[in-house]
Amino acid sequence: MRELREFYIDGQWVKSASAGRHVLIDPSTEEESGAVALGAADDVDAAVSAAASAFTAWASCELGERVAAVKRLRHVYAQRLEDMARAISQEMGAPIELARQRQAPAALRQMDNYLAAIEGFSFERMLGLHAPNDRILMEPIGVVGMITPWNWPMSQIALKVVPALLVGCTMVLKPSEYAPFSSALLAEIIDEANIPAGVFNLVHGDGMTAGTRLVEHPDVAMISFTGSTGAGAEIVRRAADTFKRVGLELGGKGANVIFADADADAVARGVTSCFINSGQNCNAPTRMLVERSVYDEAVEKARQAARSIEVGPSNLAGSQMGPVVSARQYERVQSYIEQGIAEGARLVAGGSGRPAGFNRGFFVQPTVFADVTNDMTIAREEIFGPVLSIMAFDDEDEAVAIANDTPYGLTNYVQSADGARRNRMAKRLQSGMVEMNGQPRAAGSPFGGVGHSGLAREGGVWGLEEFLVVKSISGWDGDARS
Repeated sequence: MRELREFYIDGQWVKSASAGRHVLIDPSTEEESGAVALGAADDVDAAVSAAASAFTAWASCELGERVAAVKRLRHVYAQRLEDMARAISQEMGAPIELARQRQAPAALRQMDNYLAAIEGFSFERMLGLHAPNDRILMEPIGVVGMITPWNWPMSQIALKVVPALLVGCTMVLKPSEYAPFSSALLAEIIDEANIPAGVFNLVHGDGMTAGTRLVEHPDVAMISFTGSTGAGAEIVRRAADTFKRVGLELGGKGANVIFADADADAVARGVTSCFINSGQNCNAPTRMLVERSVYDEAVEKARQAARSIEVGPSNLAGSQMGPVVSARQYERVQSYIEQGIAEGARLVAGGSGRPAGFNRGFFVQPTVFADVTNDMTIAREEIFGPVLSIMAFDDEDEAVAIANDTPYGLTNYVQSADGARRNRMAKRLQSGMVEMNGQPRAAGSPFGGVGHSGLAREGGVWGLEEFLVVKSISGWDGDARS
């Protein structure tokens, strides 16, 4: 059993000041797989102090130096890719092939995208031709506290760490205590890549202690958080007294609007997208809205697609769906399934309890409900598990009304052969992102939502600007050399 007792602070591995620990349970077997120290306020204070001390030198070094550092980081990370995949699979239950093909490589994709975005990025900008002696400077905000989730651990960490490194911020990362192995490995990789001491610091811990201290610390200029909407609201409240910038990437309840002229694979594709990573995705299309003329056919396709999904342990090769992350998450998903049944939704696939053949492990049946109404709990709340709700609509206006009837606004989806209709829908849907006809958004596009889905934009130039502050200057001498 692996024990993580040390934190990475100021370029050194140091023991926690706290005796607290979180025991990790293998989601496939329910056996103990490791433990991680839960940091105290003193640990956070030491990490913030190291980041504050390193900030001036890191922020003032040449951009080329910071780019070179991220390229070194990418090189070392690529060499440790298999180690990272195994760490992710072990800690949060992602099937090993999913961890190898999507989870671990996600950080490489983020690095590549940010390295592309920094090319040509201007930290010094003219205000306009009308003001030749005014300048806008984009400057690093300072020490950033980063709080990240367990569901896509390296993707979410890279979305924050890489742009912060490139623009000149220093940072303290507090990952989820349910996903500590991957972040500890990342700290090893950062150390091997010779990132200067104090620029990146890692403290493990829970939200109530380490997370709260990081959010409230007066020397932290910004909190970048990815997680639940409830936790995001609490962070905003706790950060208010120190007037921090808060970047939030929160939950979602995406609508997948399928018109009668959608391609034949649209329904099955929607089911797959909903259930990938065991449904533990903030941007999952968990509400499938189907035009009434093809509704019955779509329900049957969804039933068949869900029943074709194999469920299995994380360590086995293959394309199976793995368990959810923890006993708590398993019970949460089960309660939603039972509530869906109680509120009158029609169960067409899956249901409560483990799949046949499993008597342990946090395995959930791929579950599909039909005849759902948008006032049901399973349609209103983020379940974060493999549960799909299907409902019918008669026309475009009704589809928009149902899709927008939610406090969330992360990602919506549209399936139609009619390009004009797709464009109209994309404009009318209230969300930060819209994906259509199964086409993923391109590299460098911003990730983020509206409403209860958060306030931030990560990825591309928008992700770089998240960690910068704007300084407006008059009387600038464009001919002077600094």
